[in-house]
Amino acid sequence: MNIRPNENTEVDRLVEIWYKGSLIAHDFIDKNYWTSQQREMAEKYIPMSETYVVSNEKAVVGFVSMMDNYLAALFIDVKHQGEGYGKGLLDFIKTKRENIQLKVYKKNKKAVDFYLKNGFEIKEETVDEETSEEEFLMEWEKSKGR
Repeated sequence: MNIRPNENTEVDRLVEIWYKGSLIAHDFIDKNYWTSQQREMAEKYIPMSETYVVSNEKAVVGFVSMMDNYLAALFIDVKHQGEGYGKGLLDFIKTKRENIQLKVYKKNKKAVDFYLKNGFEIKEETVDEETSEEEFLMEWEKSKGR
């Protein structure tokens, strides 16, 4: 597993991973919402984030994007989920931060369970303004030793 900062030439691959992953993980949200967000991901969100990619011997299989201490995105190619890449990226980012916050849709049980298993705590429940879906604000703190 190789983790490194992303390169500008990889943005299309990252958007592809994000889009396909979003459709599956967030099947409770209309597909058109995710389709409409692709350009903004490519032109705004990824370029303004601190983004790291994880690759196997052949290709980039996932990425994590941070905005200061906010984990804005953590996505693994759907063909490579469950192979440890997500945990690898999360552990990598934990070495670079004292605390991390993120928001995750309440209905995305797989992601909620992943973050709980990796030391995050649910701090509050909110509603995402764009999708009207319930979400959790979660937080991890290095000082808690997890």
